[in-house]
Amino acid sequence: MAKKPERFKIIYSQGFGPQYKIAVDTATGVNYIIYTEGYAGALNVLLDKDGKPVVTPELIDDTIGFSVEK
Repeated sequence: MAKKPERFKIIYSQGFGPQYKIAVDTATGVNYIIYTEGYAGALNVLLDKDGKPVVTPELIDDTIGFSVEK
């Protein structure tokens, strides 16, 4: 059986105690910022200066079956 592609890819990580990561949804290209510290954490859509979601189209994986309108 073929392995399913990963839906999210971590493209950036910073820190050890409090930690920040940026994950990209490979189906939509939308970037998320993840903050963790101890047992607590938060996940938010990463926004650009105009308040729109940051999208990384080159990481979209066509094998997942979703597409993004351009």
